[in-house]
Amino acid sequence: MSPGFARGLFSLSFDFELVWGSRDLVADVSDLQRQARITRERVFPALLALLEEHDIVATWATVGQLFLEAGGPPGHGLVPPNHAWYSAPWFQGIPEGTEAQHPAFFGRSLILQLRDAGQEIGSHSFSHPIFGDPGCSRDCAEADLARCVAEAEVLGIALRSFVFPRNVAGHPELLARHGFTCWRGLEPAWYNRPGIPKAVGRLAHFSHVSRAACPPTVMPSRDAHGLWNIPASASLLPIDGVRRLIPIAQRVRRCQRGIDQAARDRRIFHLYMHPINLASAPEAMLDALDQVFSHAARRRDAGDIEILSMGQIAERLN
Repeated sequence: MSPGFARGLFSLSFDFELVWGSRDLVADVSDLQRQARITRERVFPALLALLEEHDIVATWATVGQLFLEAGGPPGHGLVPPNHAWYSAPWFQGIPEGTEAQHPAFFGRSLILQLRDAGQEIGSHSFSHPIFGDPGCSRDCAEADLARCVAEAEVLGIALRSFVFPRNVAGHPELLARHGFTCWRGLEPAWYNRPGIPKAVGRLAHFSHVSRAACPPTVMPSRDAHGLWNIPASASLLPIDGVRRLIPIAQRVRRCQRGIDQAARDRRIFHLYMHPINLASAPEAMLDALDQVFSHAARRRDAGDIEILSMGQIAERLN
């Protein structure tokens, strides 16, 4: 394995969604709204404080609706997707009003905090259509990306990093047209390969985390459109459902092993997660992240690794 960097890299990306990431999968969004409230009140401020304490810049891949301080069913030329699993109109159920009235749907105050703290703000689409699904047409993706870029520019933010909703890539040629320089690919795990049944993949992933198996380190690759694909290495599993059976220490140990492997390989350990998934057990999950960040900061301060956001990695490669 030929080394690609002078030192290993640790990169951290968040899929920042509140209710937008799963609202098309549930009939009643009230539980999502409850989780979003916990995310705003307990997870977000503590997570941002941890990043600042350990001097870490992460990539916050943000659903564009969170850039708004008020709204309702959006217009401005958006083309709704036509996903087979969602029979209602795509923008149905989006409330009229302000962020203060509907904090699960809008989040400009949070985006301003991230901007002012020097975090990298990327894109996770505007309304979370699944780009790689047949129901998301090219026109849908084009309009969605244009709105993301426009809303970010209002706040003085230039979007450079993209995370496809549900990690299902589609219409990558449009990213370059809208100024993006990189996107996050899937973990190079055997259970993510096409044709592997989802049940088998979930069981294998559960087994890897429960054993604290070392995640893969990755290297960026340039796609046909000139963008850097910076694959994920691992996700941080939430503490809910059957995943409660996995000791939190195993999650921490797995991430620490990934950081150590990146230092040895001089490659990237790219960890990602959804902040709303921390809402099921905020104290335990934040403590786990504190341990992971502390370990990464020690290795950085010893000169073994660097900690860079997705955008910073792409900038260096370019």
